Amino acid sequence: MELGIGMFGDLAFDQATGKYKDAGIKIREILQQVKLMDEVGIDVFAMGEHHRADYAVSSPEMVLAAAASITKNIKLASGVTVLSSSEPVKVYEDFATLDLISNGRAEIYVGRGSFIESFPLYGYSLNDYEELFDEKLELLLKINSEENVSWSGKLRAPMQNQTVYPRATNNGKLPIWRAVGGTPQSVLSAAQLGMPLVVAIIGGMPIQFKSLIEFYKQEYIKAGHDESEMQLAIHSHTFVSEDQNVVDGYFNNYKSQMDRIGKSRGWAPYTKMQYEGGRAKEGALFIGNTEEVTDKINYMKEIFGITRFIGHMDVGAPENDVMMKSIELFGEKVAPKVK
Repeated sequence: MELGIGMFGDLAFDQATGKYKDAGIKIREILQQVKLMDEVGIDVFAMGEHHRADYAVSSPEMVLAAAASITKNIKLASGVTVLSSSEPVKVYEDFATLDLISNGRAEIYVGRGSFIESFPLYGYSLNDYEELFDEKLELLLKINSEENVSWSGKLRAPMQNQTVYPRATNNGKLPIWRAVGGTPQSVLSAAQLGMPLVVAIIGGMPIQFKSLIEFYKQEYIKAGHDESEMQLAIHSHTFVSEDQNVVDGYFNNYKSQMDRIGKSRGWAPYTKMQYEGGRAKEGALFIGNTEEVTDKINYMKEIFGITRFIGHMDVGAPENDVMMKSIELFGEKVAPKVK
């Protein structure tokens, strides 16, 4: 059972100046936080990709490479690489380079992403949303398994016996996870391909995902893959503090982010009732003291049989000192109890 921490690099909004916090300061704080994760024994760090004013990181590979130089053991993953609007050759090259820098600690989580800004930014049509991902995933997996690549598709120029360098440390192969939000077709595809699965559970009740995860397990085995090699993770919003006042106050950070995103998606304003409901044992928020968070992760292990839990820990841009304490508690108190 691996315990990890994920981040998107959320930027706090200053109402007085009408501006977001400086992205450079935020990225340097993230690196300080990842260094602490490594020191307290966190297994994985996952860095998200966004192309918006309210997030600091558009290039996870760069942040992960910087993190590789100041850490020793922690695995370094994208969370996620928006593959639909990325070039598979460059994705492999970047993460293979990261793998060499980190001595074999690089991983890729591929997904469609929940925001669409990268499509027009990189010149892709949303009309090709599904086909872009499927085609690029096919190419990325081929590059990952073959040094000399011949491939053809509809939306990208073909490759004819072309080589992709450098190669990753494990015979050129990187761990590539499929990140999903709950679409059965995505889960089926991951199972048939034998890919490790990470499911984002950020709302409602996790138990609602049980049938989906059982479907993945069933189809994974049905496709002929070795059950002993199956890897399954969930990724959920997480925050740890032994101070109830801090936990109560974190509602304001969480609400500000939910309302900012929700404004463009037609969501109703986020309420304290939703927050407390999410914090309950049956809810999807892993927010509370070490005992509460430990119990919920163990509950996920019990109902899903997960091999990895990623706590997404910077929603709403908590202050750096608060984040550092949450990371410390997660690594020194929660992780040992879970394991």
